[in-house]
Amino acid sequence: MKKNIIITALLILSSLATFAQVKWNADPAHTSIIFSVNHLGISYVHGNFTKFNGTVETKDSTNFQQAKLDFTVDVNSINTDVADRDKHLKSDDFFNAAQYPAMTLKSVSFTKKPNGKYVLVADLTIRDITKRVNFDVDYHGLLKKDPWGLTRAGFTAKATINRLDFGVKYADKLPSGAYAVAPKVEIIVNTEIVKAN
Repeated sequence: MKKNIIITALLILSSLATFAQVKWNADPAHTSIIFSVNHLGISYVHGNFTKFNGTVETKDSTNFQQAKLDFTVDVNSINTDVADRDKHLKSDDFFNAAQYPAMTLKSVSFTKKPNGKYVLVADLTIRDITKRVNFDVDYHGLLKKDPWGLTRAGFTAKATINRLDFGVKYADKLPSGAYAVAPKVEIIVNTEIVKAN
């Protein structure tokens, strides 16, 4: 009887350990959400979003396989270093920030590849349109104790989307047929995530 109780207790503890999650937060001072898009067929415009919130959950402090990611981006924080352009990007031609003030990214899977990199499959929502997007992710390493006593890890995620798929509809073309602003948008997210206490 006593043996059965011990076994049951061990099974319960094992179950709790299985479902335990380690929580991480994206460090806003060391995270950047960057986009790049071709302009007039001859050059590129780059921009970023300065306000966002990102959380990650992992099974433990060193294993990122099947991590769960949840990011929310404030569309009104878009910044291309040109005020008039930022205003246009917030309009209905592009993001319609008044009606759709947030973009979200929620992971579906986060899988480690044989080369040590990861593939993130996530649902990206822009203008209330959700599409599944694949990100190639470089893992830059784990720092168990930084100068402030915190545990942090670094990643870079890259993907390319077609903005027209998300209702970002501006589609003016030059007489040559080239888009003034290309549909294809490259996304780069550099982030340091910090283990929550």
